[in-house]
Amino acid sequence: MTTSYTSPLSERYASKEMKYIFSPEKKFRTWRQLWIALAEAEKELGLEITDEQISQLKEHALDINFDEAKAREAQVRHDVMSHVYAYGLQCPAAKGIIHLGATSCYVGDNTDIILMTEGLRLIRNKLINVIAGLADFARDNADLPCLAFTHYQAAQPTTVGKRATLWLNELILDLEDLDHVLGTMKLLGSKGTTGTQASFLELFEGDHEKCKALDQKIAHKMGFDSCYPVSGQTYSRKVDSRVLNILSGIAQSAHKFSNDIRLLQHMKEIEEPFEKHQIGSSAMAYKRNPMRSERIASLANYVMIDALNPAITASTQWFERTLDDSANKRISVCEAFLATDAILELYINVTQGLVVYPKVITAHLMAELPFMATENIMMDAVKAGGDRQELHERIRVHSMAAGKTVKEQGLPNDLLDRIAEDPAFHITKEALQKVMKPENYIGRSKEQTMEFLDGVIKPILSENSEILGLSSDIKV
Repeated sequence: MTTSYTSPLSERYASKEMKYIFSPEKKFRTWRQLWIALAEAEKELGLEITDEQISQLKEHALDINFDEAKAREAQVRHDVMSHVYAYGLQCPAAKGIIHLGATSCYVGDNTDIILMTEGLRLIRNKLINVIAGLADFARDNADLPCLAFTHYQAAQPTTVGKRATLWLNELILDLEDLDHVLGTMKLLGSKGTTGTQASFLELFEGDHEKCKALDQKIAHKMGFDSCYPVSGQTYSRKVDSRVLNILSGIAQSAHKFSNDIRLLQHMKEIEEPFEKHQIGSSAMAYKRNPMRSERIASLANYVMIDALNPAITASTQWFERTLDDSANKRISVCEAFLATDAILELYINVTQGLVVYPKVITAHLMAELPFMATENIMMDAVKAGGDRQELHERIRVHSMAAGKTVKEQGLPNDLLDRIAEDPAFHITKEALQKVMKPENYIGRSKEQTMEFLDGVIKPILSENSEILGLSSDIKV
């Protein structure tokens, strides 16, 4: 048991893959890869850097001497220069060319971009798997009629599958936004202390083309197409805001899903997974609390609010750089990724174990269906010679009376009995019951569901088939 604070995002919620992306080891290994890319690019552009120096840097790219770096930082109070020093101890031949011409943001900012890009790719993989799970659920329940709600009041029926397409549609919007931002991520490159590349222009003896080529070479070596064409000392903090807005969008969609599942579980129509030995309440042993959906909502609230951090940071930067972003970035960016990762882990888990109770769904629908069938009943009565205006008024009176019976006396809906007993309608109870077929009132729900799944979802899943099949076991 530790006596020091640890983040619940690390201890309880996020996956080991996402935690590693934002771990110190990953960060400092990326720094060393960037120093190798810089040295290689500078050598290729004519600076006096030897193969031996490059080889030595590569030899120690992964075995970071953290103790030496930590001890040095305690003396100089500068994390980048501490790691330059520690790397130099391992690579004496290359000591003099490590970080040549660069400023701290060369490793710090480029690493941030690299880690966010890797984080977005992992988020994308999990988002695709959520979409796949929901698509299966929607297809399985495409034609299962259920009561729909507007204002959380009973409305015209839909199907369980059609409702699931509403959740899916929001995730598709998130995927489109994610793919756009992911496709436009660029490195900072090697811009120098105020973004002018003055130090590199000096190194290359005034050769502007070599300065431009340096950025391009570094980008390619690190797996990017290009660098941002202009910057101050840092890449624009607007990038962080764009990225966290993507995570916030996913959180919004997940929250909406979790709300619907909790309401459905209250009605006993659909339940999230509940394990054999799971305890729902410390006091009420019979309870099956929707813990997973509640946790999705809780983490989603955090992510949505956290997205304000880089927005405020981006809006208050001064000129070419200030350092009031640093402490905030260290917390807000990585924790937004960890929390969103945890949300998607839960989302995958829930979609893979949703339990549907068709008989309860049908019972709720049938209790309200007489009200919804009144338009059809009235039209049939008009065809039989009735007066439309008179019939409309009679249905209104009968509906109000039936509703009062249900709400004030707790009795079943007797609207059909009232209509059958009214001679103005010329219809029997048996004939009315034949009209009470839910499938007659769901419109194009089934067709819309299948068209959406086949036309929108199926191509996405086909294009991403190699990343499908993720499963999720939540920790607590």
